[in-house]
Amino acid sequence: MAQTLEDKLVVAISSRALFDFEEENRLFDQGDAQAYMHLQLARLDVPAAPGVAFSLVKKLLAFNEPGQQRVEVVVLSRNDPASGMRVFRSAHAHGLTSVQRGVFTQGAAPFRYLRPLGAHLFLSANAADVAQALSMGYPAAQVATQSAQASATNPHEVRIAFDGDAVLFSDEAERVFQSGGLDAFQAHEAEKAHLPLPPGPFKPFLSALHRLQQSGGAPMRIRTALVTARSAPAHERAIHTLMSWNIAVDEAMFLGGLPKGEFLREFEPDFFFDDQTGHVASAAQHVPAGHVRSGVAHASAP
Repeated sequence: MAQTLEDKLVVAISSRALFDFEEENRLFDQGDAQAYMHLQLARLDVPAAPGVAFSLVKKLLAFNEPGQQRVEVVVLSRNDPASGMRVFRSAHAHGLTSVQRGVFTQGAAPFRYLRPLGAHLFLSANAADVAQALSMGYPAAQVATQSAQASATNPHEVRIAFDGDAVLFSDEAERVFQSGGLDAFQAHEAEKAHLPLPPGPFKPFLSALHRLQQSGGAPMRIRTALVTARSAPAHERAIHTLMSWNIAVDEAMFLGGLPKGEFLREFEPDFFFDDQTGHVASAAQHVPAGHVRSGVAHASAP
């Protein structure tokens, strides 16, 4: 009988998002793919250190139990197949024994394999791959490889924080802000307070997390937070949108433009997603963070 990933939360992740391969990657970026491969093979029995998204992956995999596999993590990497051996050995050395599937493309763009995987999330350090994945309709983020590691304070909770506009929600309101300023934005959102915003690129991932939480049985739980630059009265539309999806977040922070980093430090997420590079940089000082290259702010960017 053929294997299937249906009814599982599927995370596709690059090797650099899962492990700290920054030293090795400098050789790859310099165009010396052979030296990169030789270095990886020389370190085959040296487990790589955890990367930015390691904590998120480890905790999501803890939802799996004997006879009930709820989460699948697949390595989707530009690595060559030989270097892929170190990825799998590192995963097993760190206890991620259920990470058994991978696609290694030896420099070619790997995002096209998201479709057969049915991925609910793609994490990569490659900006172009992330942009392509988003354009195909898959929740994707470029990990900030300089991010702080996740806190170990909440071992039985997967904590994930999301920005609102252009991440969980569409960029409809952001377009009004960009064209008309804050007053136009506030007036627009007050007028449409009870009209749900269209979904953004990460709504499918939030829905998948909600289904995982509702599956029950596992000792893990999920705690989510909405961390947005919105403030009253524009907060109402965000809340009504979530209510219309029948999804509740555990915490909501309406910061009115305050830097998000210190608030995220207190929430201690395993990962934070935002479309604004400034907020990602602020967050990365304290928590693992990723850039969602989505919305009007990136419409004209190359």
